[in-house]
Amino acid sequence: MYRAIVTIKGMAPLSCSRQHWSEFKDGESHEDYERRTWREKANYDKDGFVFVPAMALKQAMDLAAKRLAIPDPNNKRANFTKYFVSDVICENNLSIGIHKNEMPEITINANVDGVRGSGKRIPRTFPQTQEWGGTTSFLIMEEKIKPEIFEKVLINAGRSIGVGQFRPEKGGLNGRFDIIKIEYEKI
Repeated sequence: MYRAIVTIKGMAPLSCSRQHWSEFKDGESHEDYERRTWREKANYDKDGFVFVPAMALKQAMDLAAKRLAIPDPNNKRANFTKYFVSDVICENNLSIGIHKNEMPEITINANVDGVRGSGKRIPRTFPQTQEWGGTTSFLIMEEKIKPEIFEKVLINAGRSIGVGQFRPEKGGLNGRFDIIKIEYEKI
């Protein structure tokens, strides 16, 4: 078992689309509600600093492992996907160091129901920043996952899967990231 401490730098904008449950004010229109609450679509900590959820990074890794289908040398009919799903954990959220009140915005024409090609479009505003990055750690509990395999999957997750709204996994351009540094600790 070992820990990988990973420093990530965004290669494309990070756009956030967290579902929130802010209440409408009396007489407030949908447009006014959107203008008032768009910052709530970002994931942020108790101090208001925006982060990429650990589960977003975990799920990107799992999907990258599935797509790469790296063969298990000890079992000709198996690959490493199951080990990434069950034995690799992103231990903490990746803080990007931007306060939600300083987060830039982007307004796009989005489908009213959120389903691509479903009909009527309306303006929606999302938190989006061009510059982002940070450090997080992964716990790798399966000894078969050597550092070079972990690194290959993480690089693929950053380039082909991404994180956030309009990421490559969903046919978008945002949320791609590159690996700046990885430090390993044996546990």
